[in-house]
Amino acid sequence: MAKSLSKIWLRGLKRLLVIQTEQTQATVKRATTRPARPAAKKVSAKVRPIKPTAALRTPVKREAPRTLRESRVRPRASAWASGAWTRSFHSAPAAPGRLVNHLQYGLYIPAGHEFETMPLVVMLHGCTQSIDEFAEGSRMNVLADRFGFAVVYPEQSKHVHSHRCWHWYDTSESAGGAEARAVVSLVDALVAQHGFDAERVYAAGISAGAGLTALLAVTYPEHFAAVAMHSGPAFGEARSGITAMDVMRRGARREPAALIDDSVDVARYPGMPAIILHGDSDQVVAPVNSEQLAMQFLRLNRIVDENSVRKSGEMREDRKNGVVTRDYVRGGRRVVRLCRVQGLAHAWSGGDEAVPFHSATGPDASAMIWEFFKHQRRTGTGRIAENAMAEASSGGR
Repeated sequence: MAKSLSKIWLRGLKRLLVIQTEQTQATVKRATTRPARPAAKKVSAKVRPIKPTAALRTPVKREAPRTLRESRVRPRASAWASGAWTRSFHSAPAAPGRLVNHLQYGLYIPAGHEFETMPLVVMLHGCTQSIDEFAEGSRMNVLADRFGFAVVYPEQSKHVHSHRCWHWYDTSESAGGAEARAVVSLVDALVAQHGFDAERVYAAGISAGAGLTALLAVTYPEHFAAVAMHSGPAFGEARSGITAMDVMRRGARREPAALIDDSVDVARYPGMPAIILHGDSDQVVAPVNSEQLAMQFLRLNRIVDENSVRKSGEMREDRKNGVVTRDYVRGGRRVVRLCRVQGLAHAWSGGDEAVPFHSATGPDASAMIWEFFKHQRRTGTGRIAENAMAEASSGGR
C-alpha cells in the first residue's frame, strides 16, 4: 500500500513539473536564442571569480551541463552583483536515523559592508530549482548590494528529495521538521560567525520553499522578524505527499484559522509580519492558497479570531496595473500584505524570465519583499518592533 501511494505521489508531482516546465519553456527558448551582446566579454571579465569549494568540485551529471554553464557565465545578468559569493555546507543537527545532516548553501555578502551589522535574508528555493538559478532569477543579490543586507540560499539535497523539494507538509523530525531545524541552525551559525543582526533575520521562499517558510514562521518565530511566501500552499492541512497535492490544487478544505489553532497557541505566539504574493494564473498552486495563507497569518497576529472574523486593525485595498494589494494595518503599522498578480503563472514575479520559474510579468517581488522586511525587527525580548525607518515614512503602504 505504501509503495502504491508513493507511486501516486510521484506521478502527481511529475504532472505538476510538466506544467511548470511548459509555462517557462517559451520564455527560456527566447532567451537562449537571443544574439550575444557585443560587450558581453568585457562585462564577464569583471565578474568576481567564484572560489572553488568542496561543493563546487563535486562532479556534475553530464545530462545537465547547461545549468552549470549559465550559472558561471550569467553573473553579468546581475546574479552575483559585485559582492562575495561563497558556496559551502553546514553541519546541522542530524535527523533520526541519520549520522550527518549536511545542508549545502550559498552565501552572498555585498561589497563595502563587511564590517557592518547587516540584516540577513534567507531565500528558500522551490522544487527542481538550484540556488544559483534562484539567486539569478530573483535578483535578490542586486538589492543586497544596494541596501546592505546579506542573503543565504539553503539548498535541498537530491539525496533527500530527487526533485529538490522541501518537505513542507511533513513536520516530523525525519522530514520537514528536520529541514526547518537545519535552516535555523544554519542561521544561528552565520549570525555567530559573521555578526549579522540577529534582530533582523528574514525568511522568504517560493512554492515548496514558501511552504517551508510558513513552517519556520510557525515553529521558530523567535528567529525571524518577518516572512515572505511567493506562490505557496496553505499551512497545516497536508500531512503527506498525497494531501499536499490536494492542498496545492484546491487549497485547504478546513477553515484556515482553525488549522493555525491546531498547531499554535495563538495567545502566546509572538506575532509574525508576513507578505504573500501569488499569480492569478498559477496552475501548480491554486491562487486560493494565498487567500488562506493571508488569513492564517492574520490569525497568528491576532487580527482575526478563531472564526476568521476580523477583531482589530483595518484592511486597505489597492488595485493598480493588474495587481490587487491588500494591507492589513494595526496601530498604523502594516502587519500582513497580500498581493495577487494578474496573468502571473507559477513563477517569481518581476524576475529574470530567461531563468526557469521566474517571470517578467508583475511587479518586482524581490523589491516588494525587501521593502516590507526593512521595516520589521524582532527585539531581544521576542517582541516585534518597527525598524528605525518609521513605517509612517512610507505612508503605511
